Amino acid sequence: MNHLFIDNLTVIDFAYLDPSRGLVGESWIADIVLGGELDEQGMVFDFGNVKRTIKRVIDERVDHRLVVPAEASCLQRGDTPGSLTWRLADGSHIRHEGPEQSVVFLDHHQVVPSAVARLLEQELKAVLPTNVTAVEVTLREELIEGAYYHYVHGLKKHLGNCQRIAHGHRSPICIDLNGRRSPELEKQWARQWQDIYIGTREDLGQSWSDADGTEYVSFHYDAEQGEFRLTLPRQRVWLLDTDTTVELIAAYLADEIKKAHPADEVRVKAFEGVGKGAIAVR
Repeated sequence: MNHLFIDNLTVIDFAYLDPSRGLVGESWIADIVLGGELDEQGMVFDFGNVKRTIKRVIDERVDHRLVVPAEASCLQRGDTPGSLTWRLADGSHIRHEGPEQSVVFLDHHQVVPSAVARLLEQELKAVLPTNVTAVEVTLREELIEGAYYHYVHGLKKHLGNCQRIAHGHRSPICIDLNGRRSPELEKQWARQWQDIYIGTREDLGQSWSDADGTEYVSFHYDAEQGEFRLTLPRQRVWLLDTDTTVELIAAYLADEIKKAHPADEVRVKAFEGVGKGAIAVR
């Protein structure tokens, strides 16, 4: 059998649900190996078709979605394809409502790279030429030296899939004071924003406390793809007065750090997943 490989084909930015961590933002790099017979061009698969076919399937199936382990005991599915309640280990819950394309249910009890890879392999086998008889998808995290955090957000004004209320990223952060890297500040913000939902105050709906004292907040907005609602424990949320684009996140971080270091030049390089982001200087 002949094999073709494509490393670093794409990055999948998404969110998933975990019993302890709650709503988790994640970024996985996708590597692909295709096996099969050579076609009339002497190829397993034309590199020119890789992004048009393979990347499209991966992006459409998982990227910028909420991935939910369908076999988990803490999942309660709602009346519509995009509605669900997720019970957390501490007794609190998360609720999501959105269009069907904003969620993917994974036939597994937890969201791990191997289970998502199997889902993508099945999808790819259905669309690849008949001479391609084997598909191997490997999903891996970026190797990060230094501080990083997992965050989830939604961008209601975005015309693409970023408008989905629960998609996320695993993101490094670089903070300089007067041109010198500050690992202490990077670790501080990474701790504060570990597994956080960064929400826009304008999108806030109701807030309330349940019988055991857990405070909840809800977010609600209408976007091009439909209506979105999300309810989370207040302690898992960080509110901004602006939208939550990476440009505005970088600006917020720079402003907050500047307040604590008014005499210093502050430079924040905030990533949105792998290899992209925004820089703010104050």
